[in-house]
Amino acid sequence: MVICGSLGWMLVAAAADNSPVGYWKTIDDVTGQPKSILQIKETSNHTLYGKVVKVFPQAGQDPNPVCKACEGEKHNQPIIGMTILENLTQSQDDPTLWTGGSILEPKTGKVYHCNIQVMDGGEKLNVKGYIGIPTFGRSQTWIRAGRSG
Repeated sequence: MVICGSLGWMLVAAAADNSPVGYWKTIDDVTGQPKSILQIKETSNHTLYGKVVKVFPQAGQDPNPVCKACEGEKHNQPIIGMTILENLTQSQDDPTLWTGGSILEPKTGKVYHCNIQVMDGGEKLNVKGYIGIPTFGRSQTWIRAGRSG
C-alpha cells in the first residue's frame, strides 16, 4: 500500500515536470537579457496557449508596448495580456513535446508554426518557430519562472 502510494506521487511529480503549464522567462537572442514573462495555460480541450504577462523593456523602450506590426485584431493592441502562443497539442509519443501550434513574434507581427518541448526536469522549454517544416525553423530556450498556471 505504501509502495503504491509512493509510486502514485512519483507519477504525479513526473507529469508535473513534463508540463509546460506555468510561467516562462523569454530571453533576448542578441543581448541575453530577459525579454518577457509568458504564462502558459491548458484549455478545457487540452490545448495550450500562452499570454505575455510582463515585459522587461530596455533603456528607452516603452514599458507598455503595443504590437504595431501585428495585423487584424491584434494591431496596436498592448503586448502585455496578448496571446502569442496558441493551439499546441501534446504528442502521443512523447509527453514532453507539444506540437501543431502557432507563435506570434510581436516585434515583426509574423506568425509561425510552433512546437515546444519541456527539458531539464521541467526547468527549460525549447520553443521552435518555423515556416513549412520544423527542420528549417529557429529555436529559443525559455527558463521556468513559476509553476502555477
